Amino acid sequence: MLRILFLLGILAAAVYGYFQLDISTPPEVKKYLENVLSRGEFHTLELRHTAAQIMEVHRRDLLKSNRHKYLEPTLRFYPYLVLEVKYRHSDDETREGVVLWDLTDGEMVIDTKDWQKTHGFGDCITAGADRQEFRILNILASKGGIIDRDGLSKMLHVDNDVLDTWIESCRRKKLIVQTGNRFRLHMQNARLKTYPVTKIEERLVTQAHKNTEKASRRYSLGQIERLARCAFGQDFTIRRTTDVYLPVHCIAVQNPDGSIHTTHWNAMNGKRLFQAYFSD
Repeated sequence: MLRILFLLGILAAAVYGYFQLDISTPPEVKKYLENVLSRGEFHTLELRHTAAQIMEVHRRDLLKSNRHKYLEPTLRFYPYLVLEVKYRHSDDETREGVVLWDLTDGEMVIDTKDWQKTHGFGDCITAGADRQEFRILNILASKGGIIDRDGLSKMLHVDNDVLDTWIESCRRKKLIVQTGNRFRLHMQNARLKTYPVTKIEERLVTQAHKNTEKASRRYSLGQIERLARCAFGQDFTIRRTTDVYLPVHCIAVQNPDGSIHTTHWNAMNGKRLFQAYFSD
């Protein structure tokens, strides 16, 4: 009995220490520790395009003159989550699919061919949007991002007091803004209303890597799971989740004045990526 209590005490201390480390550790130290602790083998999406191939194909765009020159490219891996899900389609049929979710910006990949993504889910995670708030957000998204109060009331079929509570909660979390009697999404070019499935151009293949540079995740599995259940309704189910990384080529060009311009390229589909977090 004493031995069991002793082991439980050690476990509790370890858990407490982990959370204290997570809260108090500076971001740069935390990032270093994550890389050190995760240098074992991990799985990535298939690297189908090499940096050399991309540099050759896009040479004319990247090298503006003979005074511009390539520097040595680097490869970095960005964290994603693969969700195997079930959901109810608009035809009332149950569908199954796979969702690819970016753990760095909190957005879902809609199509792997051009890496088209949702826009606004990251804001919703940060704001802690719940299921009721998503009912308003999804209606706004389906109406082009703007609707008046009467239209919202007719579509939600709830009492005025309940509707006012939900609206105020969305406003307080900076998810919507009100102008007169109209409401709009507080996100530029929002894209929320979509089925929970990623259109995959080619089958997903993973490869094993180790001792490579990995970007830190900004969002956790728990945050993505909670968001998805709120966004896609009560008939949405996650069957299984898998961690996977996207290989990204960082291609640097030295300009004539000595400055360096870096672009980032998806090694799976060969397309350029423009995410803001690459500048971090």
